[in-house]
Amino acid sequence: MAGNTSTPGATVTSRVMALLGAFDEHHRRLGLTELARRAGVPVPTAHRLVGELTAHGALARDAEGRYTIGRRVWDLGHLAPVQSGLVETASPFLHDLYAATLVTVHLAVRDGEECLYLDRLRGHASVPVVSQVGSRLPLHATGVGKVLLAHAPAEVQERVLARPLRRSTPHTVVNARVLRTQLEAVVRDGWATTSEEMTLGAASVAVPVLRRTEEGPDVVAALGVVVPPKRLQRSRLVAGLQVAAQGIGRALGPG
Repeated sequence: MAGNTSTPGATVTSRVMALLGAFDEHHRRLGLTELARRAGVPVPTAHRLVGELTAHGALARDAEGRYTIGRRVWDLGHLAPVQSGLVETASPFLHDLYAATLVTVHLAVRDGEECLYLDRLRGHASVPVVSQVGSRLPLHATGVGKVLLAHAPAEVQERVLARPLRRSTPHTVVNARVLRTQLEAVVRDGWATTSEEMTLGAASVAVPVLRRTEEGPDVVAALGVVVPPKRLQRSRLVAGLQVAAQGIGRALGPG
């Protein structure tokens, strides 16, 4: 949630950003009062600014009077370099991987201390998948998230491990010592796996996407698949993921 922008001296820009930032994975539709509360903006001010944002397409209002992120914000988001460059380059490799496996395929990057999903191809199998393009999930509870956390700077890892880890299912690893051991194994082995840690009935395998730089290989993203736990053929999936990830890294070229 955004900070309290109702304090004196808050700019119009900070209030607009607070209103947009009030939406998240669990709050996709908000009434005006709740939107103002989550943004820390007085209701009269929120009413005025939300009206302007809606008129410009940054927000949309549904039949029940609640607000959602508008198409204009979605269009602008696709102009971000991480979207237009990485997603476009990775797309054919994601489709090849999907064609070979027919399972759900994910491309994700680390955004601060969260896992941001850039692309997703939905598999044929009936597997509960909570991720969507643009959604953010905990780094510690997903395959792609564990890959990204394992290769994150030490200070990021320490911040994540120092705070209470959210338990999404009974199988979520919330013990910092156990998670640290898992992250070390991810770096050593080159892949991560989870079983029903984010959602029951779903397992995942993921690998890093490496790009060559002058300082050496840099992990720019994680590529993963989601399957039913009983279909978790790890060696076969890891092999396919690594071929696709290597292809993406070569296509990206030196950083």
